[in-house]
Amino acid sequence: MCRYGAPPELANPQIVCHVSKRSEPNLQQWAEEGRRNIIDVADMLGVPPEMYTRDAMSLIPALQDYVSRAPLDEFEQSDWITLHADLASYVADFLIQRHDARWAVTDNPTAPREHRYVIEATGHDGLTRQIDPIEVVRMEFASPPIDIVRMLATAELILRGG
Repeated sequence: MCRYGAPPELANPQIVCHVSKRSEPNLQQWAEEGRRNIIDVADMLGVPPEMYTRDAMSLIPALQDYVSRAPLDEFEQSDWITLHADLASYVADFLIQRHDARWAVTDNPTAPREHRYVIEATGHDGLTRQIDPIEVVRMEFASPPIDIVRMLATAELILRGG
């Protein structure tokens, strides 16, 4: 995620926080940084922020072109981390915009910070489900070539319960 805070007009996309026992995650900051990051990525790829914030799908063609042309075999570790973070930001923001999802925090005793950030929404069956956008990106990278539409469809399917 980027290191910038979001301006007030981008803040507070429906947030739910279940605080971990031993840490105090800053869910508001996490959500704002993820949102700002993907808006910056959209702008960098030629999708105006106003267009992206009205329709998250407007980024699909430019993002697909970017990942298809990226010299992945030449990437250094920092490039991989940035690409994963950018794609995870997009998955999360897409789900928030299109499916009334929200950020949440879950306990994860095996993680260094003892929690993880997830996206949460109610499925078609009325059950609340959570998905880790980073895991969605990892699943996509496991089945090359990277397909943005497939990645988003996978996230939707898992989160909304088919």
